[in-house]
Amino acid sequence: MQYVRLKNSGLKVSKIILGCMSYGSPEWQEPMPWVLGEQAGIEHIKFAYENGINTFDTANAYSNGHSEIALGKAIKALNLPRENIVVLTKVYTPVADTPGENVIDIVDPNPARFANKWGLRRKHIFASIKYILSRLQLDYVYTLQCHRFDYNTPIEETMYALHDVVQAGYFRYIRTRSCNAYQFWIIRLSFLCSTILPLPMDYAITNKLTPFISMQNHYNLIYRKGEREMFPTLKVCPHSHLCIPSLQLVQEIASKKDVSMTQIALAWVIAEEGVTTPIGGTTSVEKLEDLLGAVSVTLDAEEIKALEVPYVAQALVGHT
Repeated sequence: MQYVRLKNSGLKVSKIILGCMSYGSPEWQEPMPWVLGEQAGIEHIKFAYENGINTFDTANAYSNGHSEIALGKAIKALNLPRENIVVLTKVYTPVADTPGENVIDIVDPNPARFANKWGLRRKHIFASIKYILSRLQLDYVYTLQCHRFDYNTPIEETMYALHDVVQAGYFRYIRTRSCNAYQFWIIRLSFLCSTILPLPMDYAITNKLTPFISMQNHYNLIYRKGEREMFPTLKVCPHSHLCIPSLQLVQEIASKKDVSMTQIALAWVIAEEGVTTPIGGTTSVEKLEDLLGAVSVTLDAEEIKALEVPYVAQALVGHT
């Protein structure tokens, strides 16, 4: 396994991050129960750690907190050295009271239940931290990620709250997910035009607050919108990276190299200049082993070009 900086920081993470969305409670995604229970999650995390993965990505909303519980139990059960692992989690979406209720994709949660229990308002961020640390059985987590951009909370409130949780020692870094590049840099214009909304990256730097160190975005051979604006701005840790535009082409390259098509798709993502490290989740140890094999796959310039030729621009997805 290789280890790289989680840009822009000095924190070293494994070249593949294990996504823990598929561990927690199978009830959360019924009637398509691709989420595994806690014991399976522990087995996967054990295999990942033994094969060099030191970084684990989860969120408070996954299985309504039970993904964090599963990861926390795995860390304890496997006696993973605290300073040898990097835990990443997220905050934004509401967390329901029972694991079987899925509210992660609700755009406007029921105000009677979730008025102050979602978004990036200060109250929700601080309230969430208590539960996050309790579920993970940790006294701090390396990074807290904004799961979505919050258009309903003043940016200064969000950035000061995030800075305060870092200063309090609950987290070491902050990250964000599913944003546009202008949402990092338009703050520069706000000094010239007060009608333009100040936005995160430069707001933090200008006001001596904790800045975001990386971005998690949707990125693969079929969906490459991040190349146009995000890559020059900030390195990304992509998810949903196994989509492929041409089965025949990928199969030909995979056969030539005697590797799987999964490894070819993931090797292409890893090779991209704007990518720090991809986040991959699986539902079996065999699939996890397949993902790990991509680290050893090298694509030459002609193979990369051939894989990129079928690309067709797509509509924006994942930004809500």
